[in-house]
Amino acid sequence: MADRLNGYRILILETREEAQFSRLLTEQGADVLQCPMFTIHDAPDPAPIEAWIKRVIAAPPDDLVLLTGEGLRRLMKVVRRLGVEQEFVAALGKARKFARGPKPGKALREIGLEPQMTTEKPTSEGVAAMLSRLDLRGRRVGLQLYPDKHHSALIGAIETQGAEVDTVTPYVYDAQAAETNIVTAIDEMAQGRIDAIALTNLGQVRRLIEVARARGCEDRLREGLERTPIASVGPAVSEELKAHGLRTDIYPADDAFFMRPLISAMAAELGKKPPRAAKTA
Repeated sequence: MADRLNGYRILILETREEAQFSRLLTEQGADVLQCPMFTIHDAPDPAPIEAWIKRVIAAPPDDLVLLTGEGLRRLMKVVRRLGVEQEFVAALGKARKFARGPKPGKALREIGLEPQMTTEKPTSEGVAAMLSRLDLRGRRVGLQLYPDKHHSALIGAIETQGAEVDTVTPYVYDAQAAETNIVTAIDEMAQGRIDAIALTNLGQVRRLIEVARARGCEDRLREGLERTPIASVGPAVSEELKAHGLRTDIYPADDAFFMRPLISAMAAELGKKPPRAAKTA
C-alpha cells in the first residue's frame, strides 16, 4: 500500500543502510529527514587489513564472527583491490560463520555464503552469549570489529573459552562531521516538526545522548523526544532507550525486527492522527 505515510515527516539516524531505509520510507509517501550519525571512511592504514586478509587465505580460521555488514563489504573492497576475491571467499567458506544480527548475514549472502548462526540480539553481548554455548577450545576465531571502545569484553569472553582471536577493523568513523546535523535534528524534534523518529540500532541512541551532552543540549533532546513518537526496530534498541530513561512508542509486530515491519508499525500508529505538517498548515 503506497502513500501510507503520506505527509508524515520521519527522522532517521541510520549510519550504514540510510539510503535503503530512506527509499523504503519515501515509497510509503513519507517526508524523510536524514541525519547520518557518523561519516564512515576506509581505515586510513590499509596494511593491517591486507595482512589479516592474507592470513585468512593462507590459513582459514575455524570460526568467523562478523559484527557488521559494513565491515565485510569494506573487507571485500580491499580483497578485490588485491585481486584475491576467489581465494578469500573460498577461505571464508571453510569457517563456521557467526553474524551479529541480520545485516552481516545479508553481506555474507552477497558473496554466496551463509551464516551458521545469527545472534538473537544484535549486540556484542548477544555475540558473547551465542558463542558461550559452543566449545571454542583450541580454535582460531577471526573477529571483524567496528570502531568502538568497548570490544575488549567480547574479545576477552572468546579468549576465556580457550580460543585464539584474530581481529580486523576495516573502517573508521568521522564523528565530528555529523555533529552539526545531529544538533539540527534535536532542534527539529524540540520544535515539534517531526512526526516520528525511527531508530534501527542501539548505537544511534548512545550517539544522540553523547552529542547532546557534549553540546550542552541534553535537556532539549529529552524535550524533543518527549513530544516525538519513538519507533524502535527491536529489543536491543528498546533496552538502550530504557537504560537512558526513554520509552518506545512504536514497535514491529510479531517479533519481525527489520525495516519493513518497522515501517508498517509506524504507518499503523501514525495513521491514527494527521501529520504535524497538516496541523500547522
